[in-house]
Amino acid sequence: QVQLVESGGGLVQAGGSLRLSCAASGRTFSTYAMGWFRQAPGKEREFVAAISWSRSSTRYADSVKGRFTISRDNAKNTVYLQMNSLKPEDTAVYYCAAGHNMLVVTTTPGYWGQGTQVTVSS
Repeated sequence: QVQLVESGGGLVQAGGSLRLSCAASGRTFSTYAMGWFRQAPGKEREFVAAISWSRSSTRYADSVKGRFTISRDNAKNTVYLQMNSLKPEDTAVYYCAAGHNMLVVTTTPGYWGQGTQVTVSS
């Protein structure tokens, strides 16, 4: 069982940066692949980024490649999403997710956080 709590959302101007954090409970955090999704108003939830348990593999949605970076600190049970060059279209609720492997975490994660709002003003 993994419980996830996101933080770090807020209001930022276009071109600015934010770093989201996701703190996980449970001794098995380091064995899970972790990911970030987002959901904008009126739209479906979409995949943003994922990282394997060993940090050897990362994956990004085309819309955020080169701007967002996912990382994790297994000693702190925390995964991060560094978001640079933010655009108004990045405005959404961002959710942390956990899955047993990269395929699962990028498609049907078994665990979700409650979400944190990111708003990018133009």
